[in-house]
Amino acid sequence: MSKKISGFTFIKNGLTLGYPILESVQSIESICDEVIINVGFDDKNLLVDDGTYAYLKENLKGDKFKFITSWWDPSITKNGLILSQQTNIALAACTGDYCQYIQGDECVHEDDLKVILDGVEMMEENKQIDGLIFNYMHFYGNVDTYKYTRNLYRREVRLIRNHKGIKSWLDAQGFRNADDTKIKARLIPARIFHYGWARAEQVMKKKVQVFDTFYHGDALRERALSFKYERNWGLTKFNQTHPKVMSNWIEKNRNDIDLMSLPLSWGSNIYGLIISDTIEKYTGYRIGEYKNYRKI
Repeated sequence: MSKKISGFTFIKNGLTLGYPILESVQSIESICDEVIINVGFDDKNLLVDDGTYAYLKENLKGDKFKFITSWWDPSITKNGLILSQQTNIALAACTGDYCQYIQGDECVHEDDLKVILDGVEMMEENKQIDGLIFNYMHFYGNVDTYKYTRNLYRREVRLIRNHKGIKSWLDAQGFRNADDTKIKARLIPARIFHYGWARAEQVMKKKVQVFDTFYHGDALRERALSFKYERNWGLTKFNQTHPKVMSNWIEKNRNDIDLMSLPLSWGSNIYGLIISDTIEKYTGYRIGEYKNYRKI
């Protein structure tokens, strides 16, 4: 296949918040002709960050990697819109025919790289397909436990056709067409390993406080300070393999908490989740599933 694939991502304070951003980029590098990395700064002069920019520049060398620096406007404090804005800055710099997205706490397994390339070949043959939908593995508490239940998205678009005006949508979970309509996408058996909630509690408290400012303005300080992992409905032991590029990060950030040994937290919506998840288990249908895409 001669078509060009651009990888793209964004990150801010990746070191402070414990993001495996280096590993995220490395997980898609081999299938990309270029990788656009948008690193956020605290000031308009683009001088103040936590060292993430220098760290990535030191570890990602070569013409394939193209760095952008950007200011995160603190006045954008609703609906997580700063996240799609920063994603779109990176997307706009992509020159490829197809764009493989990866967020700073996500990783692609090496076993799935060929599946992605096969998906791009399928898009070459069928011009109606503008995106590829990946399955998600949401780790929670540590890398030995994942969460699968209706209140977490199980799939999302992570590869899109370029040069059609497709854009990151709202809080950057998915993508939409230029007119805000849903893109046509095809599900492939590739996985996104999501480590956003697999870090130590002290690091997660920082993340919760920072992300609250993206949605609510002033951080909900009490929620951040009181954060702690609980055994919620939908947790399952993970007994497969992690992406090889994650090995060092996993060892450095291993959280030994055993969530499965804790009493189950009975939230107000647990009965609805139990019913919905049981129906999905036997039918494959998820009640009330929110989708950013039109599956074809």
